[in-house]
Amino acid sequence: MRRLAAKPPHPASDLLRDLSLLIRSRYGLIFLRTVEEDRAEILLRYLADSMSVALFVWRRSKGLKRSGLDREIYETKDLIKALAHAERSEQPAIYQFRVHESDFEDPTSIEHLRDAAEPFQSRPGALVLTGPDVEVPRRLQAQSALLHLPPPAPQDFQELIRHILRDLSQRMKVDYTLSREELKQVLNGLQGLTLMEAEKVLTKAIIEDGKLSIDDLQGIIDAKRDVVEEDGVLEYFPIEESLAEIAGLDALKSWLRQRQQLLLNPSGAERYNLTFPKGILLVGVPGCGKSLSAKAVATEWSLPLLRLDPSRLYNKYIGETEKNFRRAVATAERIAPVILWIDELEKAFASGGDEDGGVSTRVFGTFLSWMQDREAPVFVVATANDVHRLPPELLRKGRFDEIFFVDLPDPACRRQILAIHLAKRGQEPTGFDLEQLAAETHDFSGAELEQAVVAALFTAFAAERELDGELLLAEIRATRPLAQTMAEKIEGLRAWAAGRVRSAQSEGPAG
Repeated sequence: MRRLAAKPPHPASDLLRDLSLLIRSRYGLIFLRTVEEDRAEILLRYLADSMSVALFVWRRSKGLKRSGLDREIYETKDLIKALAHAERSEQPAIYQFRVHESDFEDPTSIEHLRDAAEPFQSRPGALVLTGPDVEVPRRLQAQSALLHLPPPAPQDFQELIRHILRDLSQRMKVDYTLSREELKQVLNGLQGLTLMEAEKVLTKAIIEDGKLSIDDLQGIIDAKRDVVEEDGVLEYFPIEESLAEIAGLDALKSWLRQRQQLLLNPSGAERYNLTFPKGILLVGVPGCGKSLSAKAVATEWSLPLLRLDPSRLYNKYIGETEKNFRRAVATAERIAPVILWIDELEKAFASGGDEDGGVSTRVFGTFLSWMQDREAPVFVVATANDVHRLPPELLRKGRFDEIFFVDLPDPACRRQILAIHLAKRGQEPTGFDLEQLAAETHDFSGAELEQAVVAALFTAFAAERELDGELLLAEIRATRPLAQTMAEKIEGLRAWAAGRVRSAQSEGPAG
């Protein structure tokens, strides 16, 4: 990535200013959290040049080396010895240490780090520790600063494309067929990748067929999916459903379409001092479209959809669960703008004692802080089936932009749901008495209506006959819906929602 060293990437200008201010203010110890340590080195080289000081870079495999020179400093592969060299040297310099989070678990290593940083209170320069998981040791917080390297901006990716096309054109014939609008789609698609990841994806795409076109966008999306799922906490969902394929929920749809205007007209939203919405919490009866709505929002807003599965967060080792959550939201912010779907929120933040050693309480606190302080355009769609297990603080007005209650579908909605699922499976809805079927499916959820259609199709398949209303009606009458088997629980949920939250079906409060 040395090709981009001529000038700092656009979104890092604020970071450079902050780094310069900290170093001139005699902060000798700076932690820079980033997955792009090569890009961080480029920025530090630019900063060192502007401040007329040297740059030294430490890697575990090579030791300490001055930027621009090939030879490493003798016996500095060991971190403690490299820190000792920085402490003894009287040369004004910035030292980049590419470290792991485990490097400073030992109190002795923290003392060596403190000693190495102390001379920079009186001479120009600083120790800058870079890495994806760098944390400031508690004992060093008073004399340290923690910064984050912002992700590349569209301008950086556009500059990268120019460099790649220029370099490859010297070795092969390259066609560039992107229109201005298509280029914008590609640049938006690259958001969330590092410059190095983007370079690999784009170079591979061009070498494969000798051109860069809009057809390469799918390869970019696939690469982004790999980045998201690398830690195993988030899932990248392809965009499939749309709001038109969801029956009912008219109030929720109207609310979402109003907020969509911010994406379509960001400059207009600025005139009204509107910022990117925080998110919504969908509570209600299982199987009534909460999860489907999360997928549909991503389609309607043309944004990537990431799913956070609470069961993947928890780890038996102390502190790992919180780190998993921080990594998950950091990935979401890196991909932003994005929809973050947290399914069955009560499983992640259930209240009810110290059975898990306080882990859920700590993760919940981290989540609230992130919801309050985040600036990245991440829209949270959280779903919950058992609202009584959620901490009261989560339901306070302002945590989410709105809380919607999703109830069982009414007769008109049941007709629409049956028509949708029949049509999806190659059946003509007009060939069925939807009025009768809707009347017979009182208390059915959307998921139960779908399963009734599927089960009737299996019966027709086994009997080698066409699906008809008689088979579908028989399957419906053989089904005992959840609203009947768990009637008390669902009535309790409805009683809780009455007057507290908005109805997703119609304007006004639930109940």
